[in-house]
Amino acid sequence: MLRPEDLKRATTALPFLAHAPAELIRDFLREASIRAVPAGTQIFAEGDECSAIAILLSGVVRVFKIGETGREITLYRFDQGESCILTANCILGNRQFPAIAAVERDAEAIVIPATAFRDWVNRYQPWRDYVFDLLSRRLASVMAVVDEVAFRRMDARIAGFLARRLSPAAPSLRITHQEIAAELGTSREVVSRILEDFSAGRLIETGRGTIMLLDHAGLLRRAGAM
Repeated sequence: MLRPEDLKRATTALPFLAHAPAELIRDFLREASIRAVPAGTQIFAEGDECSAIAILLSGVVRVFKIGETGREITLYRFDQGESCILTANCILGNRQFPAIAAVERDAEAIVIPATAFRDWVNRYQPWRDYVFDLLSRRLASVMAVVDEVAFRRMDARIAGFLARRLSPAAPSLRITHQEIAAELGTSREVVSRILEDFSAGRLIETGRGTIMLLDHAGLLRRAGAM
């Protein structure tokens, strides 16, 4: 159960609540709760039942898959005001969770029981609009991941990943080769080989757990963005 003062925080993350019907606000206050979840917590494992859904007030959650070989690939992340579409899909379709969801940065979340979530989708248009908009936007990002994995060369994908994370204003990134591999669904050895190529081409400079930008335009060219 939320306190009335908690509703202000919830409305910051979910602006549609400011104009929601009184019945939805009443149900929201009664059914929702706020929980703190520290970084490193695994929210769902593959095959779990989805008894509740979390909407973030702060922090970041990573949703990813692990293949039979042990390689990881990030499907998406979500942060303030967002939730996990796979959890929503599990609740609405009575399915098991098909991936892994873990807290990447200390989070605080509004937690809503699955029964209430399903009931609000049926009863309240503003809630239904929020859920469908969330599904639509996240589906587009997942399709972008599929497109990259299926149709882009790994060197272009790594160049694009680095070009998004690095800039002349923020030229240094603390990340390991294994973490890049987990993001992109490849092996550490492949990442290391491509980063060596980028370093030889004076696009980046690598150190222990760090990457320094030397040529942002060059990375964009390798990514096929120029």
